[in-house]
Amino acid sequence: MRLIYSALFYFLAPAILARLFWRARKESTYSQRWLERLAVYDSEPESGVIWFHAVSVGEAEAAFPLIRAVKDRFPASTILVTATTPTGSARIKDVLGETAKHVYLPYDLPDCVNRFIRHYSPILAVVLETEIWPNLYRVCGLRDIPLAIVNGRLSEKSARGYLKLRSLTRESLSHVRLIAAQTPEDARRYVAIGADPNSVAVTGNIKFDTELPTEAQDRAKALRDTLFGKRPIFIAGSTHPGEESQILSAFDRLRSQFPELLLVLAPRHPHRIADVVAECEKMGLGIRLRSESEPCDESIDVFLLDTLGELRVFYAASDVAFVGGSLAPIGGHNVLEPAIAGVPVLFGPHMFNFADIACKLKESGGGIEVKNVEELALWTERLLTDECLRSEVGENGKRFVSSNQGAVDRIVEQLGLLISNP
Repeated sequence: MRLIYSALFYFLAPAILARLFWRARKESTYSQRWLERLAVYDSEPESGVIWFHAVSVGEAEAAFPLIRAVKDRFPASTILVTATTPTGSARIKDVLGETAKHVYLPYDLPDCVNRFIRHYSPILAVVLETEIWPNLYRVCGLRDIPLAIVNGRLSEKSARGYLKLRSLTRESLSHVRLIAAQTPEDARRYVAIGADPNSVAVTGNIKFDTELPTEAQDRAKALRDTLFGKRPIFIAGSTHPGEESQILSAFDRLRSQFPELLLVLAPRHPHRIADVVAECEKMGLGIRLRSESEPCDESIDVFLLDTLGELRVFYAASDVAFVGGSLAPIGGHNVLEPAIAGVPVLFGPHMFNFADIACKLKESGGGIEVKNVEELALWTERLLTDECLRSEVGENGKRFVSSNQGAVDRIVEQLGLLISNP
């Protein structure tokens, strides 16, 4: 089955590269460093690295506390972090800088993954969340490189997809020494698709271990003071096509009661900023871009976050937060970022990628599910009007995050055993 998979991948490789350069028409970064995707490097080979793979921004943000903890535990080891998207790559370089090496993960072709592994010779491979790459996993197994899937998340939908290729999935997972699953349900699904039950442990979700340091809180206050003044702030983060129009509709309803209200809008993909600007202009709204670094006077209705890596700070600078990817059937995004800042969290009905967290946050009283534009406007109005309710929901969310921390420490212990007993 793996041979068929590899042959098909080789056959499609030209089309995959063509798509890469097609995407570069909108995002020029896709045309940069493309040889890394074929595991062709101009650097000297490394040896003995601890390698982490985080697909994009969300996985990278979750991985940073774990990467730092592993670096503290094994200070002599070089850290390598791979990603597959330019936004993830940019965030990794911004946050980790010179403390870690970074390249794109190569395509899962035997030639590419063999070159990658020979070049970096990892003593440990750590994959974040859900990625299963048959050829890459096999090479790790053949070379006796301990391989771990951490913060493992597997939805029912994904599990059904893997079950259709169970022989390939089972072979791939046979090379994995540790699957650190987020929940018992995730652990059960990994076993169902072919993982060895003895390799699966429930360690919790490392996204709970993301903190908002004092300096980030101070920065949030400073940003609010300099950019927004005393205006009430409603933020919508990680939004997708089809959601901005709904959020702008809700905002339009709210302005009649809150004429000074400012909407902070942060599209998930920055290359869509021009489309969002056009949508705002169509409604006659005044716009300010974050990259302009200018305060929002009364003529500005919408503040567009067109930079990377600042969403968490802007959540902390807001009064009410909506987390996108949830009004459209995307699967939702990280609701813990505003919650850890004590900001009330709203999210839509499509949270299947974060189903457990969304359900428990709602049960804790720290999050509110809204089914449509009407409910989004209604709950935002209630929270902006009632300061006590806003404070209560925010504190409930903050307590919920704090009570579920500790996954990073548990995972570091497990990874330490893999390094000590390869």
